[in-house]
Amino acid sequence: MKHNHSVKILSLVLLICLFLTACASKNKNTTISSSSNSQMEEHHLLIAAAASLESVMEERIIPAFVKKHPETTIEGNYDSSGKLQTQIEKGLEADVFFSASTKQMHTLVSQNLVVKKSVVPLLQNQLVMIIPSSSKVDWKKFSDLKKAEMIAVGDPTSVPAGQYAKKGLDSLGYWTYVKEHASFGTNVTEVLNWVAEGSAQAGLVYATDAASNNKVKVVAVLPKDTLNEPIIYPVGLIGKSKEKAMAKEFMAFLESKEVAKYFENTGFILNK
Repeated sequence: MKHNHSVKILSLVLLICLFLTACASKNKNTTISSSSNSQMEEHHLLIAAAASLESVMEERIIPAFVKKHPETTIEGNYDSSGKLQTQIEKGLEADVFFSASTKQMHTLVSQNLVVKKSVVPLLQNQLVMIIPSSSKVDWKKFSDLKKAEMIAVGDPTSVPAGQYAKKGLDSLGYWTYVKEHASFGTNVTEVLNWVAEGSAQAGLVYATDAASNNKVKVVAVLPKDTLNEPIIYPVGLIGKSKEKAMAKEFMAFLESKEVAKYFENTGFILNK
């Protein structure tokens, strides 16, 4: 009788141990599952964008997108569109290309480096003549460039702003003089800074760049009929992107009403 009682107690102890072990195992599995569900997949995007886009991208657009997608980090690589084109051709692991000209975008599409169907002609810009805000000269038109000894212009071989300047000034009949008195910048930001610092008496930049610096003032806007086509800023998905889904999400964000306000406040014109 005593033996049977001992067996019953031992059996009860074993059952309790098994129950506690099962509960512990269940809690452990629940914790692992919960932990894994709470972890968001991280994403990293590299945006190759024209130098004239740096201010609005870094100050407005990227912070707004990251706020909506905290699991995503975005790095901007800003330079002349021609230099960015070369970098992409050499294997730059970017996800999105935002050009200041259709020329560079078309070239990359023809090489299957940018997905053709993804390209959107998103924005328009204008080319303007600027002088230092501190300047005392009374210049109001492009013909006044012939009075300048040093003129800042983007290098036409790689900088879209320089290519537009060459085409527009050629049409007006002033390019021969300008190229003989030009200091050619590697991107439009460099041109802007030269005029702002006073090392150049005048320069040609985008209207959006001029609006971003109170050390320069606009004295003339390049007439539209001097160019064969408007100054278009297209954006496209890079074919070898490893973050295609998130890159498409970012490009869709660029077309949103929220971002339209950022562009317009910076001086860009929406290409509708």
